[in-house]
Amino acid sequence: MKKINILFFVIITIISTSISAQTKVGEVTLPDNVNFNGEELIINGAGIREKFIFDIYVGALYLKKKSNSASIIAKSNETMAIKLHIVSGMMSRSKMANALRDGFKKSTNGKTEKLNKRIEKFIGFIKEEIEVDQIYDIVYEKGKGSVIYKNGEEKGYVEGLDFKEALFNIWIGAKPADKDLKIKMLGN
Repeated sequence: MKKINILFFVIITIISTSISAQTKVGEVTLPDNVNFNGEELIINGAGIREKFIFDIYVGALYLKKKSNSASIIAKSNETMAIKLHIVSGMMSRSKMANALRDGFKKSTNGKTEKLNKRIEKFIGFIKEEIEVDQIYDIVYEKGKGSVIYKNGEEKGYVEGLDFKEALFNIWIGAKPADKDLKIKMLGN
């Protein structure tokens, strides 16, 4: 009987640990911790990107330590990530490309001249059509640059802290893609 009680306790502990290591946003379950470039990141906040009345993707911000300061996060030369879990068939490759171009214009107040070649290079890494349940990780890896992963596979990267700042400001800057998503990513 003692062995059964111990086994039961171990199983309950494992299940509760697994449950507590995830965050549910809408129908999507996100990990509370991710690892990129050998660095452990924790979820800072997450929410849903909406366009009109439609949910497009679940977005989450991962940092080394929690912060609610968008400007400090964007300027920081630390590994961090934005996870985009696609939840709508309305998101296509061309819509993502246009959204990124528009986002860079907004995040730089229209001053994209120094970034244009790198913006197009980054967008070029999204080669296949986007489908529901695909996961894109946009990761700034300290010492490497801004890397894009699709379903865990690296697609390419772009160098430059200036590029990273503009890229992350698409979601957390003064003119974000979605104000409610920004607030949630910043943990508010």
